[in-house]
Amino acid sequence: MPHPTQVVALLKAQQIRHVRLYNADRAMLLALANTGIKVAVSLPNEQLLGVGQSNSTAANWVSQNVIAHYPATNITTICVGSEVLNTLPNAAPLLINALRFIHSALVASNLDSQIKVSTPLSSSIILDSFPPSQAFFNHSWNPVLVPMLKFLQSTGSFLMLNIYPYYDYMQSNGVIPLDYALFKPLPANKEAVDANTLLHYSNVFDAMVDAAYFAMAYLNSTNVPVLVTESGWPSKGDSNEPDASLDNANTYNSNLIRHVLNKTGTPKHPGIAVSTYIYELYNEDTKPGPLSEKNWGLFDANGVPVYTLRLTDSGSMLANDTTNQTYCTAREGADSKMLQAALDWACGPGKVDCSALLQGQPCYEPDTVPAHATYAFDNYYHMMGKGSGTCDFNGVAAITTTNPSHGSCLFLGSGGKNGTTYLNSTAPAMNSTSSGSSGRYYYGGAFTSAIIVIRVLVWSSLLFY
Repeated sequence: MPHPTQVVALLKAQQIRHVRLYNADRAMLLALANTGIKVAVSLPNEQLLGVGQSNSTAANWVSQNVIAHYPATNITTICVGSEVLNTLPNAAPLLINALRFIHSALVASNLDSQIKVSTPLSSSIILDSFPPSQAFFNHSWNPVLVPMLKFLQSTGSFLMLNIYPYYDYMQSNGVIPLDYALFKPLPANKEAVDANTLLHYSNVFDAMVDAAYFAMAYLNSTNVPVLVTESGWPSKGDSNEPDASLDNANTYNSNLIRHVLNKTGTPKHPGIAVSTYIYELYNEDTKPGPLSEKNWGLFDANGVPVYTLRLTDSGSMLANDTTNQTYCTAREGADSKMLQAALDWACGPGKVDCSALLQGQPCYEPDTVPAHATYAFDNYYHMMGKGSGTCDFNGVAAITTTNPSHGSCLFLGSGGKNGTTYLNSTAPAMNSTSSGSSGRYYYGGAFTSAIIVIRVLVWSSLLFY
């Protein structure tokens, strides 16, 4: 996995304002400090037993993993375990204790109004999910779910639900049409109709969210909002997983993001966006199981997008915006030593491919530090998605609308082939101590990994500011 600072650089470059961590990794939380990014941290399942059995253990966990980082790191949510009822059923009786103990620790630190506590549940605990009005939770879990819903209601928290239309589609044996799972527009006569409410459903996602609301109502809980903590689609699969494809993954996630940002809501709650975390940020190439399990990410481990989302109606995310083409150039009159240091960093730790600057290559001439720095700066700027702060380099770079291409040296965004048009670096913002060389084009070693998997990006119209 990339270094935490590289992960945060990617989040910032893509203007991602919310992220869910699958743990409470200290290095990741430190890297997220002072970014303003809203963070959901997780108590892993293997720590659930200890926290659920001891108030002091829960208090220690909160002290080390939340209070030690807050408010510099903007922690807003604690996910206690993950799909505990399915993956760790023997610990289920301790789940409500763990929620209460974690919340009590927040109360003691006067953080309970800023940080909400809940637990992600698998949508599979909802039975008879269509029509949604007939849905109910697996009755065997009512001794856990009834007090849990009361806890969520009393603390102003939300029901966390992992929703995967991909699996619903795969397990339906052809009953669920692919277009219905992918959010593709359906003619009215192809929409699913709830005969009890006469509500029309055009996608699996909305039907599952509303099924959760009806299931909660069945247990006399009517004012706990649903937060989708995981949803996505795999981009590659084994031969028996033909629908795990780049096109389907792009279609599902693009449509999901658009659906949320447009505040479409669900048929039961129209106009109220369902806040949703996308699973996941990076592919997990060493994960066991079928090929699809390794390929849910929007990026590979090098930060290269697996595909470019189609979001023409919802702004530009993870996609090159060519409508207002800008370039990053060396600032006129900049100090030559600072330019050289910035150039060294861009071609080294910044991971810019500077091979075009070598003698005999298209961008070698003119052989000056400002010209070479402009090439490296502009490549880095585009690699980082033209994000805020990615064309600065300690004040020696500036954004321009003038294309700096010359001769056979073609810059990114100009139709050129010299550089890459995809994000292939997630390096941190450069500072004057980043470069370890006084010579040109210092190639430092790769950043070492210090992070367990980060799962999921967040986009939500409820959460964007």
